[in-house]
Amino acid sequence: PAGSRCLSGAGGIVMAGSKSRVPVAKTCKIYIDGKFPRTESGRYFTVNAGDGSVIANICRGSRKDFRNAVVAARKAFPGWSGASAYLRGQILYRIAEMLEGRAEQFVAELVLQGVSKRRARKEVEASIDRLIHYAGWSDKYQQIFSAVNPVSSPHFNFSVLEPAGVVSVLAPDDSSFLGLVSNIAPVIVGGNTTVVLASEQRPLCAVSFAEVLHASDVPAGVVNILTGHREELTGQFASHMDVNVIVYCDAEADDAADIQVRAAGNLKRVVDRAGTDWSKENAQNPYRIKDTQEIKTTWHPIGG
Repeated sequence: PAGSRCLSGAGGIVMAGSKSRVPVAKTCKIYIDGKFPRTESGRYFTVNAGDGSVIANICRGSRKDFRNAVVAARKAFPGWSGASAYLRGQILYRIAEMLEGRAEQFVAELVLQGVSKRRARKEVEASIDRLIHYAGWSDKYQQIFSAVNPVSSPHFNFSVLEPAGVVSVLAPDDSSFLGLVSNIAPVIVGGNTTVVLASEQRPLCAVSFAEVLHASDVPAGVVNILTGHREELTGQFASHMDVNVIVYCDAEADDAADIQVRAAGNLKRVVDRAGTDWSKENAQNPYRIKDTQEIKTTWHPIGG
C-alpha cells in the first residue's frame, strides 16, 4: 500500500503497518564435499533465543553423514596434501578476507545465541586474526620441525613432517566460533583434510563459516562440517577406521577414556585440547600444526 515501507526482520521482510506474521526460520544444512546437503536422516533440532523463539532449524547429522564426509575428506587428501605450502597459506588468507567482509553477520549470530555483543565482536576479530596467523606459518613450520640428524654411518638422515591424513574434530561448545576456527586452521594448513562436528549449543556460526569456505577457494572435501548431537556422533568420530587423528576439545573423564579406547581400533592419534582458553595467545602456535603431522625419516648414502 502507498506509504508503507519494508523492514528487515529476523526471518524475512515485514511490511510496516501490516499484521504481524510468523517469520520463516532458516534451515541450516551440513557441508560435505563442497556441497550443502540435508542430513540423510531427515532429522533436525532447533536453536532457540532466550525468549524461547526459534532462531533456526539445524540438521541433526547421522552416522551415515559422517561416513560420507570421511569419504569426501579422503578423496580430497591427495590433492590438498600435494599442494604447495604457499598455496595453502594463500587460501587461508582468502578465508580471512571473506570472513572480514562478513564480520557483522557473525557478530549478530553469536549475539542471537546468547553471547554478549562485546564478547562476540572480540571472538570474530580473533578468528580472523587466527586464520592470518596460521596462513603465515604455512611455509615456515617445516623449517622449525624438520631436521638433519647426526648418524654414525656414511649417510644423510633427514626428518620431515608429512600430514597424517583425515582428521576428525569435535569442536568446543563454549567458544563455538573461535574454537572452531582455531582447530580447523592448523589441521588444513598442514595438508590434512578434516571432518568437524560443530558446537551443539551454538551451531549457527559453523554453518555460516561453511559458506565462507565454499567461496574461498578451499577445494571440495578439504573441510566438511556437520551439526548434530555430540553423544550420538562422538563414537563414530573416534572409531572410524579411515580417520587418522581425532581432536577433541570438550569431554568429561569418562568420555575422554571412551574416545581413547575407540581410537585404538586403528591406532589413530588422539589430541586432547580440553580446557583450552581459545582467546589466549597460547591457543595458537606451530605445535598445533605438528599435532596432526607424521614424521618421515629418510636415509641417503654419502659418496659411492
